Amino acid sequence: MAIVPLLSIFEDLSPHARVAAAVLPFVAAMLVRLILGKNRLTQVLVSVSTTWFAINVLLTPLSQGMRRDILDMRFWFR
Repeated sequence: MAIVPLLSIFEDLSPHARVAAAVLPFVAAMLVRLILGKNRLTQVLVSVSTTWFAINVLLTPLSQGMRRDILDMRFWFR
């Protein structure tokens, strides 16, 4: 699983910084959409930033124990 090691980047962030890391890409994508209008680039930016936000919201509550369990799950399917 490649996502779990990426979670270690966010461990040292404050709760406010975590919220900002989840929200700012979406806000930036919406601003680009307002400036450039609705086109393929802005649709992709909004889709990617929405996915980023959803992943952050879903993975933020995970504790260290749950992260360890997720890492252990990859050995179950070998």
